[in-house]
Amino acid sequence: MTDIIVVGGGCAGLTAALYAARAGKSVLVFEAENIGGQITAAPQIDNYPGMPHVSGMQFADSLYEQVTELGVEIELEPVLRVENSPSCKTVITENSRYECRAVILATGSKHRVMGIPREEELTGHGISYCAVCDGAFYKDCPVAVVGGGNTAIGDALFLSSCCNSVTIIHRRGEFRADASLLARAKAKSNIYWMTGTVPEELLGGNNLTGIRVRSQTTGEGSVLAVDALFIAIGQIPENSAFAGLLAMDDAGYLLAGEDCTTNVSGIYAAGDCRTKAVRQLTTAVADGANAAKAAWECASK
Repeated sequence: MTDIIVVGGGCAGLTAALYAARAGKSVLVFEAENIGGQITAAPQIDNYPGMPHVSGMQFADSLYEQVTELGVEIELEPVLRVENSPSCKTVITENSRYECRAVILATGSKHRVMGIPREEELTGHGISYCAVCDGAFYKDCPVAVVGGGNTAIGDALFLSSCCNSVTIIHRRGEFRADASLLARAKAKSNIYWMTGTVPEELLGGNNLTGIRVRSQTTGEGSVLAVDALFIAIGQIPENSAFAGLLAMDDAGYLLAGEDCTTNVSGIYAAGDCRTKAVRQLTTAVADGANAAKAAWECASK
């Protein structure tokens, strides 16, 4: 029986594995897609303390090496579900069943995409899903934000402090964002508004140079010249495999606080998959440490 199984090989999951292994526990990590998670797509990380100007792939590779040197096993296999019993937890994959004393879920979330051509190709080259992460790279440049909720308006406000101009593109005429947030954005002289409008084409060669947009009302198209497009149309947590076992909020995030405990004893949630106010690299690794501590204490009983 393994002491701790971690589901998810992103930064939260690998940090949890690191801390648990250093505590002397046997650790097995399952990852469905790529080791490192979303951070591997970041061309440069400048907001992680003490490690400026490192790429997301470099960060993930270093963390992977640090973890595997401690003897942590990593399997590239999706987890179908987790079963709970008084004596142990059972992690079910396509090929086998694995018993353990505690489980850390660090499955993350994925960005909701626009679904237009070249979106994936230009990610990291003008297309971004995180204004806080990448906004500083576009200092004094024209940028745009897609979305109409609190995240989109908050991103626009953040970007307005460093970018030359920020254009908010929203498919509807009305916004879902809080009135106070909207009022702050409308008071900014360098924030512009394109409502009832949708992006339909990304322009440029190796880097984004503009967006072709179309009016939902008139059907007319136009080109907006920007150096970056920040997409803020929501995230989708990767928690469907645990529906029915663990408590979730209406959006599908696992209900867990800063201690990472869920409603089921011995199962912990870390990183972007749990309910939290800030989803950043720093908070993901912090969750990994907190979840590992709780899990190894559980596994030691």
